[in-house]
Amino acid sequence: LLEKMADVSLKEAALIVGVVAACYWNSLFCGFVFDDVSAILDNKDLHPSTPLKNLFQNDFWGTPMSEERSHKSYRPLTVLTFRLNYLFSELNAVSYHFLNLVFHVVVCIVFLKVCKLFLDNRSSIVASLLFAVHPIHTEAVTGVVGRAELLSSIFFLAAFLSYTKSKGPDNTIVWTPIAVTVFLVAVATLCKEQGITVVGICCVYEVFIAQGYTLPALLDTAVQILRGKGSIPFSMLQTLLKLIVLMFSTLLLVVVRVQVIQSQLPVFTRFDNPAAVSPSPARQLTFNYLLPVNAWLLLNPSELCCDWTMGTIPLVESLLDVRNVATLTFFCFLGSLMVFSLRYPGDSSKTVLMALCLIVLPFIPASNLFFPVGFVVAERVLYVPSMGFCILVAHGWKKLSNKSVLRKISWVCLAAVLFTHALKTLHRNWDWESEYTLFMSALKVNKNNAKLWNNVGHALENEKNFERALQFFIQATQVQPDDIGAHMNVGRTYKNLNKTKEAEESYMIAKSLMPQIIPGKKYAARVAPNHLNVYINLANLIRANESRLEEADQLYRQAISMRPDFKQAYISRGELLLKMNKPLKAKEAYLRALELDRTNADLWYNLAIVYIELKDPTEALKNFNRALELNPTHKLALFNSALLMQESGDARLRPEAKQRLLHYVKEEPQDSNGYFNLGMLAMDDKKDMEAEAWMKKAIRLQPNFRSALFNLALLYSQTGKELMALPVLEDLLRYYPDHTKGLILKGDILMNQKKDIVGAKMCFEKILELDPNNVQGKHNLCVVYFEEKDLIKAEKCLVETLALAPHEEYIQRHLNIVRSKIASLGAVEQSSPPSDGTTATGAKKNSFQNLKEAKREKTTTQSTADNKGHSKNKKPTEKTSVDKQTPKKSTKEIKDIEKKRVAALKRLEEIERILNGE
Repeated sequence: LLEKMADVSLKEAALIVGVVAACYWNSLFCGFVFDDVSAILDNKDLHPSTPLKNLFQNDFWGTPMSEERSHKSYRPLTVLTFRLNYLFSELNAVSYHFLNLVFHVVVCIVFLKVCKLFLDNRSSIVASLLFAVHPIHTEAVTGVVGRAELLSSIFFLAAFLSYTKSKGPDNTIVWTPIAVTVFLVAVATLCKEQGITVVGICCVYEVFIAQGYTLPALLDTAVQILRGKGSIPFSMLQTLLKLIVLMFSTLLLVVVRVQVIQSQLPVFTRFDNPAAVSPSPARQLTFNYLLPVNAWLLLNPSELCCDWTMGTIPLVESLLDVRNVATLTFFCFLGSLMVFSLRYPGDSSKTVLMALCLIVLPFIPASNLFFPVGFVVAERVLYVPSMGFCILVAHGWKKLSNKSVLRKISWVCLAAVLFTHALKTLHRNWDWESEYTLFMSALKVNKNNAKLWNNVGHALENEKNFERALQFFIQATQVQPDDIGAHMNVGRTYKNLNKTKEAEESYMIAKSLMPQIIPGKKYAARVAPNHLNVYINLANLIRANESRLEEADQLYRQAISMRPDFKQAYISRGELLLKMNKPLKAKEAYLRALELDRTNADLWYNLAIVYIELKDPTEALKNFNRALELNPTHKLALFNSALLMQESGDARLRPEAKQRLLHYVKEEPQDSNGYFNLGMLAMDDKKDMEAEAWMKKAIRLQPNFRSALFNLALLYSQTGKELMALPVLEDLLRYYPDHTKGLILKGDILMNQKKDIVGAKMCFEKILELDPNNVQGKHNLCVVYFEEKDLIKAEKCLVETLALAPHEEYIQRHLNIVRSKIASLGAVEQSSPPSDGTTATGAKKNSFQNLKEAKREKTTTQSTADNKGHSKNKKPTEKTSVDKQTPKKSTKEIKDIEKKRVAALKRLEEIERILNGE
């Protein structure tokens, strides 16, 4: 490329760099807007974890080319540059905009080199400067997705420059530049589809510029050959050979491109391009009228708009429409230029011809004349055609400036055009600062496009300004009453405002606008896939009502019947079936969705949740692992798989569980659940200091974290730090006064460590106020009565406790001990038994019960933590998750409990022997 620019001086290059920098410096402060969101923010092909081969299997937006919803825009090399940006700066928009600015500079410099082939040096600089500052280019340069135009243009121009070197001395063929041209054409096409049109420009250049033919001369030669009065000249044979090579290579590229899109054109709706689905003659008249509209944008770029779809340009439905005059004028002007350039020899004709080729040929793929595209007008597709326009303007300016009378005024006009265009470009860049500024600027130009009203609403919705967003969505439905998406937006916003009745009404209107099934016609081909989300959104809304679950299921099934490959319907239905306690059917739904997309980590995750419901933790863990293979940072899979490993009781899995929880807290540093479960793991591993640190971290993030507070207190009581447990229990009971296990533990510590019988008694009485049938609390209150030397009350209390739990032997034995005391000492002369023994009895019993309850608390809190973590980051339409986790006590835990129970019972027997001895 540098070799080809050898005759562009350093001063000229510096001038272009300075002008471009002056016009586009503020683009560096813009974010990702409009199509950038899909191409950059939502495109997984940018992530280093995605295999590089995916770039060559997916379209520009990251959708597999095989899927019907794909736009079939195959630009892997452009996506590769996005990926390089992501590698160095991830989603920092500055680097993406800076690279676009650099590519625009390169295009301008290469374009200057092309201009010098047909214009003098001064006119070439004028054309290049006009191209550099033209406001029509803001969409291609300031919009990040416009990089496809920039990259394609670089290789487009490089391919043409290479071809100009294919003519050797004495009109011989130099094949190396032709081979380089074919390669560069392929590269340009992999950046954007219009790159292939440079072949047509090369063919015109070869015939009319390199060989110097005019149309009349070609016609005369053809007539002479047909009459048999002459043979084909050797130079013409060489030209034909070069053209055949070019056309054959082009045909090969076209065949490959058709194979890539699998012989399917993308599916667009009438909202994207209304004329494409209109009857004749409206379709032809409208498409032809769009040509002068595009030409006017090049000539007068004063009113620019980021989106020209829907009702922006009303259909031309009659020959009597006054806009047909503009169409006729445009074709007359274009025709006169073509006649002049093809009929007459000379440098001026050649310049005009090449300018026309640059205008017309690259625009053909976007013209709608041969196949429909997904837009009405798009400013970015005028990037290459504007090169021809700039050459025409520079050539005309040269003609005027050569006349002494008009020289001064031509320079003044040129300076005014360049200055005003540069100012307009600088001002236009600020429109791309955010989605709100972009779409509001578009509404100033055009108020008849419902999509613009919708997009302003989306921008406000992203800022949680639902009230204002609703106003714009409602305006969209008024501008385009049959816009399904607008009614869906209204419904969603009402839902966000907790107005479920209005939301349901809006969804029902959207549903009524869906096309009816036509017998024998494939439904999926006639409806935009995102419009089918109306069934998903409506079902998601009504399933909040437990009595309408079957109705919601019917909506999911209806969506699936319309599109058997509608993945989101299977995902949402699977979640609903779990809610309806039908895990087997939910499993079927997720497996069907996985048939459609095996690379979706969320699907594997949801299937894992189903297996948990089915009490199959082994399969659940396998599916969690599969989700993490596809997405190593899948937060919910990291969290819940770690819990599953922890609950399995397999000590070999604990290190991996810990690593996953550490990874989780790195991704979610503000989620206290991650630190709490790290603390529980440390408790299992008897790492008391580590457990204490994790628990404290969880409590710092969430001071009212019920389970963390209780388990930290329990940890202190188990490690001989009972007095440190008391302030923690005070905090717990301040937030949760009815926490039974917390009250039991506090009473235990007060009675056995602080000898505060009154305080302990208040704790146990509080438990019985909350739950009169609580065996543990009642028994401990009996111990308090015994400690207070009130044997009669203790006996009565134990009788009542035994009635609540007749199967518990220790209660019967304690009752027998109390009765024997009463019998031996008498009601009046009763004396206190050794307080240390009684206290020990209470303490051991309390300890045993607390340990037992601790295990329950641990399992319960894990489930609570799981539910909370699991519900995080849910997206309503894209990623549906399941909000359920089933706790399961491990064999090891049960064995630990039994060991402690046996130890406690042995100690009770010893205490009973002491008491009986007295």
